Amino acid sequence: MSDVPAVPGRTRLNQEVSEVFSQNGSLAQILDAFEARPSQTEMAVASANILEDGGMLLAEAGTGTGKTVAYLVPAILSRRRVLVSTGTKNLQDQIFYKDLPALREALNVSFTAAYMKGRSNYLCLHRFEAMQRSDEPRTAEEDTYLATLREWTSQTETGDRGEVEDLPDDLPLWHEISASSENCIGTECPQYQECFVTRMRQRAIESDLVIVNHHLLCADAAVRQSAYGEVIPPCSFAVIDEAHQLEDVATQYFGMAISNYRFDELVRDLRRLLGGEKLADVETTEDLMQSVDRVLQQTRIFFEAVMLIRVTGDRTRITSETLEPTVESSSRLCRELDELGRKLAQLDNPSEEVGASIRRVKEIEEQLRFVLEVSNQNYVHFLERRGKGIFLRAAPIDVSAIVREQLLQRMQGTILTSATLTVDSSFDYLRSRLGIEEAFEMRLPSEFNFTEQAVLYLPRKMPDPRSGQFSTAVASELASLLRVTKGRAFVLFTSYANLRQVYRQLEHQIHYPLLVQGSSPRTVLLREFRSTPHAVLLATSSFWQGVDVAGDALSCVVIDKLPFASPSDPITAARMEAIETNGGNAFADYQVPLAILTLLQGLGRLIRHRSDRGVLALLDCRLRTKGYGRRFLASLPPAPQTHDLGEIQRFLESHDRPNL
Repeated sequence: MSDVPAVPGRTRLNQEVSEVFSQNGSLAQILDAFEARPSQTEMAVASANILEDGGMLLAEAGTGTGKTVAYLVPAILSRRRVLVSTGTKNLQDQIFYKDLPALREALNVSFTAAYMKGRSNYLCLHRFEAMQRSDEPRTAEEDTYLATLREWTSQTETGDRGEVEDLPDDLPLWHEISASSENCIGTECPQYQECFVTRMRQRAIESDLVIVNHHLLCADAAVRQSAYGEVIPPCSFAVIDEAHQLEDVATQYFGMAISNYRFDELVRDLRRLLGGEKLADVETTEDLMQSVDRVLQQTRIFFEAVMLIRVTGDRTRITSETLEPTVESSSRLCRELDELGRKLAQLDNPSEEVGASIRRVKEIEEQLRFVLEVSNQNYVHFLERRGKGIFLRAAPIDVSAIVREQLLQRMQGTILTSATLTVDSSFDYLRSRLGIEEAFEMRLPSEFNFTEQAVLYLPRKMPDPRSGQFSTAVASELASLLRVTKGRAFVLFTSYANLRQVYRQLEHQIHYPLLVQGSSPRTVLLREFRSTPHAVLLATSSFWQGVDVAGDALSCVVIDKLPFASPSDPITAARMEAIETNGGNAFADYQVPLAILTLLQGLGRLIRHRSDRGVLALLDCRLRTKGYGRRFLASLPPAPQTHDLGEIQRFLESHDRPNL
């Protein structure tokens, strides 16, 4: 039930919505699987009130509520343009390709919808044509991909790279021809009317529902001041689903990042541009080319100096002291960027491409200076290494004011929802992290009967997760548990290190098929898990959310440790320091609430339908040995607890079909 009543009063919209969700309403008449659920109707009516009168609604809707339909129906019937932002591509696809077509038939209402992805998913026709005219040497593999893309371009209506099968996610060639905001020349582009991003935005402007994800939502807000970056049309009403992810995504997009890749792309694009640009004379071209070469030379010297910084792990916080080896090289690089920008600006009658390059050079120089100054107390500065990539980042420590001003306050009405928004039965944590002030609150319990559908397994004896014996104990406990469950399990780890250590020991102890994250793409692993009897998937963070496996194929979800954010992570450390400085308790006020929400997301992979049955297993002894363990236990689904594998076996045998 709701903690605080939804917006009072009866309106045209909420009456209409109530009728739709009634036992004899249009949904029941058209959708075979529909059944009237009080919690779904309650959320739908509350959403209708927000869409009618404005304001903000925080709606925690437990699994099985049907929250997506609960907000889509009033959004459709409101006759307003509503922006719907999701945290995962899976949910974005589900809404656009499954839910909306079903609702169009059920409601018998005419409405339009647009599916929007980030700019980098779309082909830039202008850059693609320039590449094809270029005499730049290409590998045989690149020529093959270019031929495939050339044929696809003549057929596609959207320009979305997702239409091209077997196009690698990390294909360097795509970065050269994608519609990134850095290279966009806006309305002056000769391909502007045919541009796939222009057409996508036009479809969105003409649509009633605009379906985006949090990455595009935040990226769009971050470049709103730019003349060429914004693609989402103005909307006065928004639904932010999977809202528990919004802080992390906002942190990424409202920060700044400089990388060796970004400089390499700048130099490559400038060389290609200057090679095809008709400048006043050969000397000017040669002078600019030499200036570009000096930028490249100083870039390499600078990143060689960055590599001298001592790092611990993938991400390391940087200070003025740790940046000492880079001071001289960064100063020279900034001077070369400034010189290059001034020379480009002095050209007579520069083309739009040159104008875009001037803005790009200036932006990179400004962001490089900002990241390296490490003087702004509102940001945490850190170095990150991923493969051959070297990234220098500045991330906002507190995004609450940014989210409030750049996203929430721009809307007349906003609905924020997820299965996991509250901690200790309160929205206070979410409110503080997202800068939410006035809002109606609604907590709707899960429609699933966890007392009958699940069992919570807490082993009696496990070593402390920080001890050297933990991975061996986990492997041993898993081997025993998986024999009882006959595989059919997700084993979710808090780190790759734990996963690798357990896998090396577990592979010799069980005969069930083991699928390991990193061995294949995520979608391939999920497909193999669903199609392989008794499979066991070992995975980390990317499988804790947005993954659905219905039925007996998944009968157990195991989590090795309580998912505390590492205090050595630069962003986590900076946020903990800020809380302590302001008189709070960083562990109790930040780490524990964040870990509880993460844990609930992981456990939420198990029970996705009323017919699902299974075991939730937590192998962290701190649930019982530490005082804060009570907060975790109090947040868990109301499933019966046991430490007896015999009880687990009897529970599963009573529900398993004979052939399993």
